[in-house]
Amino acid sequence: MAQPAYVRVERKDAGILVLTLDNPPLNLNTLRTLDCIRESCAAIAADPMVRVVIVTGSGDRAFCAGSDVTEFATVRDDVVSHKLSCENAAFTAIEELPVPVIAALNGVTLGGGAEIALACDIRILDERARIGFPECKLGVFPGSGGVFRLPPIVGSGRALELIYTGDLIDAEEAHRIGLINRIAPAGKALETALELARTISNRPALALSLVRRAMRDSRLQTVAQATERTLADSHAVFTGPDIAEGLDAFFGKRPPVFSAPRPDASSKD
Repeated sequence: MAQPAYVRVERKDAGILVLTLDNPPLNLNTLRTLDCIRESCAAIAADPMVRVVIVTGSGDRAFCAGSDVTEFATVRDDVVSHKLSCENAAFTAIEELPVPVIAALNGVTLGGGAEIALACDIRILDERARIGFPECKLGVFPGSGGVFRLPPIVGSGRALELIYTGDLIDAEEAHRIGLINRIAPAGKALETALELARTISNRPALALSLVRRAMRDSRLQTVAQATERTLADSHAVFTGPDIAEGLDAFFGKRPPVFSAPRPDASSKD
């Protein structure tokens, strides 16, 4: 039997990159998977040609069904340093990418798989799939971002219910509560994500990168700090080439072609 790739990276048109979790049939999070995610994210962040990232899973059974429980025996003595810290680092690497990230949830999305989805900006779920956080049924809890990334998306009450019960919900319910943005037809999660990614890739890379970073960082900022950041970012876009191109395209009744590069991924200003 062929060894899994764990993570595959494929370039599409229009600066779109697809990162595929490839550990079939359930695309479970292994320690190797987590290493591959971090390595891939570092390469993506350093590549100015990437404009949008899509994260999906191989096959049609699962996006990611969570952690590989066969590894638990080797990490149980110190699960935080051996496993959870690796998960948190990998999922944060996705969250900190300097480009928009879409999760194309092509199948069941559980536990750590759902936590990967939370680190993305936009979530698209196959109409046949279910999503949830079943960790409490195993005596633990979502320790890799679920407890702090889920509440801002669905509200604290719904987040607590999902985590307390560990129940899975279908695409309709996930959409109703705002956990996902769109429902894709059966087998079309990636296709739906690619269509949206092509639209986003035509938008200004600099502005979108600043928006993504500002929204993420605002969770830790006061209103005054967030305002100061917004004004600084506004100065960057209003003094860059994209505003001139946007106005010229608007008055010329043509599609804009934005050229301003996104800010360096290592910049924290």
